Amino acid sequence: MSIRQAESPVRTPVAPFNWRFVTPMYVGSALNPVNSSLIATALVPMAHGLHVSVGSTAVLVSALYLASAIAQPTGGKLAEVFGPRRVFLAGILLVLAGGVVGAFGQDIATLVVARVLIGVGTSGGYPSAMVIIRRRAREAGLSEPPGGVLGGLQIAGTATAALGLPLGGVIVDAFGWRSTFVVNVPVAVVAFLLAVLWLPADRRDGPALGAREIVSRIDLGGIALFAATLSALLLFLDELPGAQWAYLGVAAAFAVALVLWERVAATPFLDVRLLIRNLALTRTYLRFGLTSLCVYSVLYGVSDWLEEAHGYSSRTVGLLLLPMTGLSALLMRPISSRNLVRSALVAGAVASGAGAIGFLLIDSSTSVLVIIVLTLVFGVTLGTFAPANQTALYRQAAADQIGTAAGLMRTFGYIGSIASSALIGVFFHAGADDSGLHTIAAVMAAVSAAGLLFVLLDRGLRQPRDAGDGERRR
Repeated sequence: MSIRQAESPVRTPVAPFNWRFVTPMYVGSALNPVNSSLIATALVPMAHGLHVSVGSTAVLVSALYLASAIAQPTGGKLAEVFGPRRVFLAGILLVLAGGVVGAFGQDIATLVVARVLIGVGTSGGYPSAMVIIRRRAREAGLSEPPGGVLGGLQIAGTATAALGLPLGGVIVDAFGWRSTFVVNVPVAVVAFLLAVLWLPADRRDGPALGAREIVSRIDLGGIALFAATLSALLLFLDELPGAQWAYLGVAAAFAVALVLWERVAATPFLDVRLLIRNLALTRTYLRFGLTSLCVYSVLYGVSDWLEEAHGYSSRTVGLLLLPMTGLSALLMRPISSRNLVRSALVAGAVASGAGAIGFLLIDSSTSVLVIIVLTLVFGVTLGTFAPANQTALYRQAAADQIGTAAGLMRTFGYIGSIASSALIGVFFHAGADDSGLHTIAAVMAAVSAAGLLFVLLDRGLRQPRDAGDGERRR
């Protein structure tokens, strides 16, 4: 089968994936990206309400990022061992607890706990959904689910990130900063009820696992080393432009320990050998991280520049970015339904490069309409790279590791977003001015060019789609 044939519309039955089946998963998958940006407009009033500096509230953003980056693949691993429905429901309960703790928190430390609870809880939604969808497709005799199902999941899990900015502005203006925590309570209750009513019960394959076997299957040592590696790396990035090389050294040491541990683990959390053998999957992770860096640089870097250079409020900036989100959502469904991969990745990389060049050519006197057009160009990037990489991952990951694989892709996305925050911190260190914007745009252009070459030179994307699950492609 040729690549052109592989990217043709796939006609499959839709009954196994009716609206009741997909709705709880879409709601659960949307909670993480919305919460990642929801708090942005609440940091200043939160600082005033708690009588602390605005800078000290930034930990609430990084706390959710770090918790999510670690918990996404962990949630996928737990879903594979204990069952995706159980993990999905447990995650929703953690979100509910985080909302309640945040609603009554009286200091930054308590709010950090709330954000960690929300980050860990919301991280169970996407990888659990991927496991549930994979199993339902197999039970229905399908090699893959209808593309619209994965497209809807990607819209819920990616395109909704920008909704947090205007949504946060509206509810903070109306109800105060605590509303950014309280809003999780009713949503969590609804998501929990929908999941109980409409998600299929977890099946039991074989006898119940003993405590020793559970510990072995989960690989607690691998999870701990993975968490330590990411924590040290993100501390290094968070300290930029100051160079805290000790953090980077610690991250490298933990990374080496992680590789050595996983090479001998019976059921490794991060299968290093698999990543070496399945280079197609590894390349998908790298593509997702690089493009996430560019997209989040627009979401947050351009947002900061619009506020400082143009004088717009956070709420107004969020509304200006809504067309970008809307366009990405419109593009995701047809791309997913046609199972496009290579052509969509090329389009996303080209759009990212064109948008970055556009930001190199503007300044603080540029009309807001021109800026909206440039953000729409990145709407094309967001609307193409996210579903294409998700489809690629679904084809490349082994069926019994789809949860961990899906969560790990989200982790690479968070690493990209944190790298963009570091980039913004370095070049907007003295203020969000035109010079800093142009430097960030130049970095984005270089990353986009590298991403395009990454796609064009990837021979695996030109090969026919594998017939079986988890086939290894180089």
